[in-house]
Amino acid sequence: MKKYVQLATLSLSLGVVAMLLSSCQPNVSAKAAEGPINSNFSDLAPTPPMGWNSFDAYDCRINEAEFKANVDVMASKLLPYGWDYAVLDYIWWHPEPGNWNTPRRKGHPNIRYTEDGAPLHPEYITMDEHGILQPSVDRFPSAANGQGLKPIADYVHSKGMKFGLHIMRGIHRKAAHDGSLISGTSFSAAGIAEPTDTCQWCNHMFGVDHEAPGAQEYYHAIFRQYAAWEVDYIKADDMIFPVYHEKELEMIRKAIDACGRPMVLSLSPGEAPLSRASHLIANANLWRISADFWDDWEKLRHNFDLLNAWSGHTKPGHWPDADMLPIGRLSLDDRPHGPERMSHFTWPEHYTLMTLWSIARSPLMMGGDLLSTPDSVMALLQNPEVIAVNQSSSDNHQVYLRDHKEAAWAAKDPATGDTYLALFNLSDQATKIDFELELEYLRATYKVRDLWNRQDISNATTNRLVVELPPHGAGLYRLTATDQNP
Repeated sequence: MKKYVQLATLSLSLGVVAMLLSSCQPNVSAKAAEGPINSNFSDLAPTPPMGWNSFDAYDCRINEAEFKANVDVMASKLLPYGWDYAVLDYIWWHPEPGNWNTPRRKGHPNIRYTEDGAPLHPEYITMDEHGILQPSVDRFPSAANGQGLKPIADYVHSKGMKFGLHIMRGIHRKAAHDGSLISGTSFSAAGIAEPTDTCQWCNHMFGVDHEAPGAQEYYHAIFRQYAAWEVDYIKADDMIFPVYHEKELEMIRKAIDACGRPMVLSLSPGEAPLSRASHLIANANLWRISADFWDDWEKLRHNFDLLNAWSGHTKPGHWPDADMLPIGRLSLDDRPHGPERMSHFTWPEHYTLMTLWSIARSPLMMGGDLLSTPDSVMALLQNPEVIAVNQSSSDNHQVYLRDHKEAAWAAKDPATGDTYLALFNLSDQATKIDFELELEYLRATYKVRDLWNRQDISNATTNRLVVELPPHGAGLYRLTATDQNP
């Protein structure tokens, strides 16, 4: 720790010199912020983003060939239905992440450090001279010769899709230990690093002190790098739970807006504090409202409460995020999140998951391995009538949740005035759901369409809709008025 203090003092001294010279040199902060300011970042995600993320299947260990293979499946099977973000998740700078058996959990991609903070294996950390992390060439061969992730972004773009990238909040410990100079400045990484502010589940990064000289310049520098790689979407981790990092979020937002390339900003993990809703809306496009979500019924049931609590904060450009869809094949090669498996969700629970995420307008990010996803699961992602609810509906709200045994949500189709109705059986037995249309002031005769089966089921429904649902199952319906009741 003493070394960081000494380096911090040096960086502050250099900062003073830099300020004294500012009258005869271009301002460092102004240079770092070159590029068009994106003042309308809400326009970047007018509907909930849809795509695929590598984490649920590959954790931090995906390589270039595996990523591109999944992109190929996306392009052929999902892009026609609107799934257009391919997101590379974390620790892409490490050639062999997860090899160490740490005290916290087997396979966690920690890096071991000496008492004074030096990494025991610096060869596992790929970064440039300014402390900016770079992709491991061992795993991403196209990154050789300084190409970075630009070739992979080009590959994604060539398929008509958008490229997303996971980052950890802060600056890498090695950059702070080495005293790397922040790009374009005289400030040291040690001077902006907060050694007491670290992620609780991944030990690589220090937080960035927003008041330190060079802090904003550091974020400008890394986002200039991402812009040069032509990244379209940033998933920023360790941002909002268990500590809400307000000032680093603002620095990231400012850096994105100044980097010269539009980028959607997604924040992880949750549960996001509802009290910070206005700040999240002002600075992010989507934010996690749940903890890491896996194929567990109790976690799915908990998301009914979370999505209901956040439903009043859903609007174009800003989306409460219930996390990825853990369906298909997960945790390849027995990665840290349990043994390799097909999703533990029952088939009815698949429908509940997709129906709730759609009617609540959560972002849709497929998490399973696309190379081994069965056609039956893929079909859940290829239903245009269900996708339309997620992408185009309005006034999305929970109608009721009864003893966590039965739930109903409703929304409107703004183009037609039709009502979308989602009914859920949360109990452990098959149940007949009897929904009174008066609960939503639906006082006409309705044609009812089953969106999952893509067929009309009644042409003269009045007063109530009655459906039989299996345990933990769901139905999604469109109600179109055919006449008005007296």
